[in-house]
Amino acid sequence: MVKIRLKRLGDKQSPFYRVVVADSRTARESRVIEFIGTYDPLKNPAEIKIDNEKAQKWLAVGAQPTDTVRSILIAAGAIAAPEKRPPAKTPKKKEEKK
Repeated sequence: MVKIRLKRLGDKQSPFYRVVVADSRTARESRVIEFIGTYDPLKNPAEIKIDNEKAQKWLAVGAQPTDTVRSILIAAGAIAAPEKRPPAKTPKKKEEKK
């Protein structure tokens, strides 16, 4: 299975990430299929640079983004945010008689 995930770069205590497409069985720092963007969480606000065309191409062929990458892709505008549904109504409990 192909995943869109983060590859960590940077020094100790100063992370910098590349958004990459990689086989899910490979290690985080190992070989990647394609590089599609960067994510710098230390800047305020976090700096996100994504090639939306590449991201959409990989999503179309079945690549699965990790949860963190999914939120990054939503922030970058590569994918649409899921609709927020109102919470389901729960039935009220019957009051006990004394």
